[in-house]
Amino acid sequence: MSRLGPVITLAAGAVLAVGLGVASVTATPAANDEAANTAAEAPSAGETAAAPSRSAEAEADATPSPQRTEPKKTAKADYGGYVKGNGGLIAISIRDGKAVGYFCDGKAEAWFKGSESDGELQLTGLGGAKVTAELGGGRARGSVAVGGKKWTFVAPTVVKPSGLYRATALVRGAKLRAGWIVLKNPGGGYTQVGAAFEGDTQVPIPQLQGERPTAPVTVGDTTIQPEDVDGFIEEMQ
Repeated sequence: MSRLGPVITLAAGAVLAVGLGVASVTATPAANDEAANTAAEAPSAGETAAAPSRSAEAEADATPSPQRTEPKKTAKADYGGYVKGNGGLIAISIRDGKAVGYFCDGKAEAWFKGSESDGELQLTGLGGAKVTAELGGGRARGSVAVGGKKWTFVAPTVVKPSGLYRATALVRGAKLRAGWIVLKNPGGGYTQVGAAFEGDTQVPIPQLQGERPTAPVTVGDTTIQPEDVDGFIEEMQ
């Protein structure tokens, strides 16, 4: 019995070695399977390249498009001055880009309407009458064309009671209309010019009160109420 002890020990060791080998072989495929699964889940080269494209599209969509700049319009301004080479007066008023003008030398007159944008003024009247001007430095500088003649002018900004006035009425079935330009003189007092028509006939026009140009006046036997430009600029548009 004493000589069988080493044999039994060697046999037991052999059995243990075989068992460990089997366990190693069984564990190895599991590691390979995990590697294979990881490779299968990884994105392909093509998919990886597509991602920046989507990002570029999103960035392009987020880039703001250029905004169109609206032209600037003058909120409110009044100009008045002498017409060079004619001696008449011109008055121009602007409200929110809408503009009206009036030229008068006591004999001829012309009303204008139009618009102002970015300091550029364009006005038209009957019979091809026209005013073009640039605004800046507290002045309107341009030209006025009436009855086939053309003159230039420089009209500084003015404040009431200087400015443009108008009155209308219905007399014996005919429309009475009158227009005035009032300018305050540097040395005091006022210069004014205007014209009145009953139908197509020119009639004498009264002077407005310098400090109260909207006070009632009488044309012929009709009393009329002059308005400043704020009272009729919308109607003329």
